[in-house]
Amino acid sequence: MRKSRFSEEQIIGMIREHEAGVKTADICRKYGISDATFYKYKAKFGGMTVSDARRLKTLEEENSKLKRLLADAMLDNAALKDLGDKKLLTPDAKRKAVHHVMEVHGLSERRACRLADLDRSTFQYEKRDGGDEKLRQRLRELAGERRRFGYRRLGILLDREGLSANHKKIYRIYAEEGLAVKRRRGRKRATGTRSPMLLPEQANERWSLDFVSDALSDGRRFRTLCVVDDFTREALAVVVDVSLSGVRVARELSRLITRRGAPKMIVSDNGTELTSHAILKWVREAGIEWHYIAPGKPTQNAFVESFNGRLRDECLNEHLFDSLGDARRIIEAWRIDYNTVRPHTSLGGLSPVTYERRLRRRRPGSLEPRGSSTPRALTTPSTTERKANRLSE
Repeated sequence: MRKSRFSEEQIIGMIREHEAGVKTADICRKYGISDATFYKYKAKFGGMTVSDARRLKTLEEENSKLKRLLADAMLDNAALKDLGDKKLLTPDAKRKAVHHVMEVHGLSERRACRLADLDRSTFQYEKRDGGDEKLRQRLRELAGERRRFGYRRLGILLDREGLSANHKKIYRIYAEEGLAVKRRRGRKRATGTRSPMLLPEQANERWSLDFVSDALSDGRRFRTLCVVDDFTREALAVVVDVSLSGVRVARELSRLITRRGAPKMIVSDNGTELTSHAILKWVREAGIEWHYIAPGKPTQNAFVESFNGRLRDECLNEHLFDSLGDARRIIEAWRIDYNTVRPHTSLGGLSPVTYERRLRRRRPGSLEPRGSSTPRALTTPSTTERKANRLSE
């Protein structure tokens, strides 16, 4: 509303003059107003004192202020509903919300930043390009090639290619690109106490073996025999066939020993193929100690169980096999990559072949897998004797 050029006191004075007998035309001529304006003043302020007029002005100002606040609150509520129920946690998300509110609802920058709980200086800040496009592109390519690798292993591969970066930076780009590995949840298993076992101290000292089963694209089942060196984590062999009897297992182990030499111990579970007469005869003739884990305790054979999980997650679940030959070719290629390229966090980010080469250049015992140090000396001889007895059973 246009502000009047007369105060309330002056308007009430005009009305008093008119009540005192002064003609309307004379009052209008004196103050330079029209008859309609005078009668409008009289309708609004007639019969009022100066204090009443001031009180009326105060009430009108308060009423106008309340209407303004109500309109602002309704507009803010509409803007907040438009943003949705999702919390705005990052500055980028808040910045996008501020832009949206300003464009759609016409709010000022100050009000939009207040609604999004964002400082105006942060909103006005222009992000500078950190020159990460090459790193980001290569990270996407590696994540597409190795879909079951997390950001740490991908960071090791980038470092090998000369694209070294802080692990926090790699994780930030990894999260921004949505490359997180989705976990495949298996059924819950009962847990129990673990039987202590001494870890090997050099390569080719102890092997672990186990079976993994899968199916071809036409539904036919096949099995794989996995043999792992517990010290270097190297996958010595992954034998693929529709049937793997005890005789076949003995033949494959003999072939592997001819190529690599005999280990001191072989660890396995109590499966029918591994407790058959053929295996018992082979063990007696080869003179190799064979250790069977306790029934229902796969954690006692943790090295090959871990390898089985990687084999299924990174290879078997990632491919469809049309034939047995196709399965052998793909699994063997994955085994070679597992031994020569794939970084192992337990080996300090090295591959098993690279780790074994470095081990040969150093004196024995100077380089060991992280987290696999030899057992500490125990305080009581009886405890040591009990552990030795468990291993010899």
